[in-house]
Amino acid sequence: MAYPGREVNYDSNSQVPSGSHNGRTIFYVFGRYPAEPDGDSFPVLDLVICHGDFLNADHEYVHKNKNVKGFGSYGDIMIRDRKMYVAPTPFGLVSGVAHNQTLILPESFSVTKEFQNVGRLVRREADLLIVGYTFDLRKNTLKPETVSNSSAGREHVFNAWRLGRRPGEPVLMLKNPPVPAGSDDDVDKE
Repeated sequence: MAYPGREVNYDSNSQVPSGSHNGRTIFYVFGRYPAEPDGDSFPVLDLVICHGDFLNADHEYVHKNKNVKGFGSYGDIMIRDRKMYVAPTPFGLVSGVAHNQTLILPESFSVTKEFQNVGRLVRREADLLIVGYTFDLRKNTLKPETVSNSSAGREHVFNAWRLGRRPGEPVLMLKNPPVPAGSDDDVDKE
C-alpha cells in the first residue's frame, strides 16, 4: 500500500477475507511503501502479517458470482453480481504497527522464544449480520438485509508479536475502528 495513501481498508475482489480456505490456514501480508519514492526503489516501511481471522472470523460464507439476463431496452444485457468486499487492514484496526514488522496471531498459536508479545488484541462479533441485499436499479440504492447474530459480543483474542529484544511500541486496538458494515457511509468515495 502506498504511504501516504489509502491504508485503513482494501478491496477484496470477489472473495471475503477469512482465516481458512479449502482446509488451509490463511495469512494476509500488508506492507506500506513510499507513495513517492526516491528513485526506482520502493522500500517497505512497515510490514504486518496477520491471521485471516483477525480480519473476519467467519469460515462458512462461500462467495459465488451470479447474474441476471434481460436488462436494458432490448433485453439483451446481462447484469453480473460480482461482489467487491472492502475489508479493514491492520493499519485501520490497531495502533503501533507503523515502522515495525508485526505478526498478529490468534491467542491459541504458539511462537518461539525469539518473539516478544507486544499486544493483546480483542475483536468482538457484531450484533447484526448482513445476510442479503437488494439493489434498486431505478433509484440506484442498495439496501442490506440483516439478522441478529447469535454470536453477538463473542470475543476473538489475538496476540501481536515482534522478533528481537527491543520490540518497539505496543500494539493496541483503535478506539474508533473503521465504519462497520451496513452503515450509510459510501465507501466508493475513496
